[in-house]
Amino acid sequence: MRVGLVTMPWHAIDLPSLQVGLLHQLLREVRPADEVREFHGSLRWAELLLERSGGRLSPSDYEAIGSDSIFHGIGDWVFSGVLYDDEDWGAAQLRSYARERGVQAETLDTAFEMRRHAATYIERCATEVLAHEPDVVGFTSTFMQNVASLALAKELKRRHPKLTVVFGGSNCEGPMGHALHRNHPYVDHVVRGEGEYAFPALLAHLDAGTPPDDVPGLCWWDDGVSRAGTEPQRTVAPAHIPSPDYDQWQAEIEASSVLEYVYPKLVVEGARGCWWGEKHHCTFCGLNGSTMAFRAKPGERLWSEIERLVRRHRILDIVTVDNIIDMAYFKDFLPLATDSGWDLRIHYEVKSNLNREQIGQLGAAGVVLIQPGIESLSNRVLDLMDKGVTGARNIRTLREFDNHEITCTWNYLYGFPGETVRDYARVLDQMPALVHLQPPSGAFRIQLERFSPHFTDPTLGFAKRRPADMYQHVYELPESELADLVYLFDTEDAGIGGDTEDRLLRAVAQWRAQYATSTLVMEQAGEDENTLLVRDRREGWPRRTYWFNGWEAAALRILEEGASETGLQRRLAAEGHDVPAEELGGWVAQAVTFGLLFRDTGTYVSLPTRAAPIRIGNEPSGPTARAVAG
Repeated sequence: MRVGLVTMPWHAIDLPSLQVGLLHQLLREVRPADEVREFHGSLRWAELLLERSGGRLSPSDYEAIGSDSIFHGIGDWVFSGVLYDDEDWGAAQLRSYARERGVQAETLDTAFEMRRHAATYIERCATEVLAHEPDVVGFTSTFMQNVASLALAKELKRRHPKLTVVFGGSNCEGPMGHALHRNHPYVDHVVRGEGEYAFPALLAHLDAGTPPDDVPGLCWWDDGVSRAGTEPQRTVAPAHIPSPDYDQWQAEIEASSVLEYVYPKLVVEGARGCWWGEKHHCTFCGLNGSTMAFRAKPGERLWSEIERLVRRHRILDIVTVDNIIDMAYFKDFLPLATDSGWDLRIHYEVKSNLNREQIGQLGAAGVVLIQPGIESLSNRVLDLMDKGVTGARNIRTLREFDNHEITCTWNYLYGFPGETVRDYARVLDQMPALVHLQPPSGAFRIQLERFSPHFTDPTLGFAKRRPADMYQHVYELPESELADLVYLFDTEDAGIGGDTEDRLLRAVAQWRAQYATSTLVMEQAGEDENTLLVRDRREGWPRRTYWFNGWEAAALRILEEGASETGLQRRLAAEGHDVPAEELGGWVAQAVTFGLLFRDTGTYVSLPTRAAPIRIGNEPSGPTARAVAG
């Protein structure tokens, strides 16, 4: 059997498709007689835009539409005109939506210019895919890949009606997969859930010409009726997850005109699911819709996969797709990466309750970019999220990232049912003292995501919901079908608003603006361990140098870990410093006034870093919004 594996825009053009790489290697292992060809449509789209625009539409424009505009559905809209055979389809809806939501005119102009090339692109894609005479073409769809994939699938079936078209990926989870199938008759099958077991089983049925009704989660056509099997209860064991094959991707990107614009990276997978979410599903999070169960490869195996990929492809930039790091990796995987001596540059998602030693281990192993899921600095709001951390712990984590020269990317989320003005007041009062720490990418009101507790349990505060307005310029479908197909929903605002919301937005914007030129550094005064210097060079604060001697220096060091006044007094006494409670309370209050301590309810944490981090550009790099599917 000849199998084509396709990934379409808006997959990141500097990354291989993990899904395509996994399935390619899987088929090599379980169906060695099959001929497998990959089609990296994201590269082809970026190449065509460069070509047709004379270089004006560059990969940075691709990123602006494909990633930065993900919550507006603009990338999907670019291809909806091809899908519905009408270049003007949805144009008026998008313009109206853009006015209401404040979408930048430049972004809108770029999208309209790109749409003019979409039909030509789909025609070229179909010609290239069919040139290898495939029997089956499998599409992987995540984030804004649905419409481009559907447009190509429709054209492939128009040219070759006997071709079998299969969809899978995060956009096909649960009811989304069945809705995608029943509304698009040129899609023969949809794999809902993980594909390692289901896809080979489907191919075996196609070989034998037998009905695939025993493949868990599969959607198929039965005399013109869309059927959907029971969703799979069995998750894929780590031992059955192959190491991805990126050979075809590397050959294509190295021959591509986009290579001079990007730094290619490798994608690896150590774990699936979320060990925190198994016990405490964060209320706003819709990730891991049907696969929350946490499973991880042994650290030795993960390292062997990375070692093989790095040696084979000569690329040191590694992006892990794990939603959360396996804590066992601090004992096995990270030491192996550290001992390699390689100049790795690894991206990881972690939980923000890491200690100093763990953050140091990450830095030593080559982790340079982290998504720590900080989300808020308010204890009560974090409790409403069910995050399992405190504001003080999050501040400590931010400080330690600077101490270990790790860039972090995070968002400040708000709009949780039950939050109050009081929950934000103390944090907002102290936010000017934080400008030397890495700021959030922005402050964002949460959206209602399918599979999140907020979605599955309306009693949590979002009883009224409807498919997000952006889908009106993406799909020509009734709301009843969109309700099953899409991932994001509009609902009534909850939590703060008005002046408090405005104040939060302004405070975060100011933090981002002042960060690049702000430092607050603590260092030992020469050989004297009992004296600390703190140099304050933060924007908006007087330029001062503070001297701390004796118990005050000890207190500042103790508060790097965070403590209450009572706890601090007890720790000082253990170190031989008998400080009266009234004197200690006065010192703590003054340190808060000077912006040297952050107060989180009854806990205090020191803010100075151990060194001034290297600043490149005006802000931390990395994603600007938490990714969603749909």
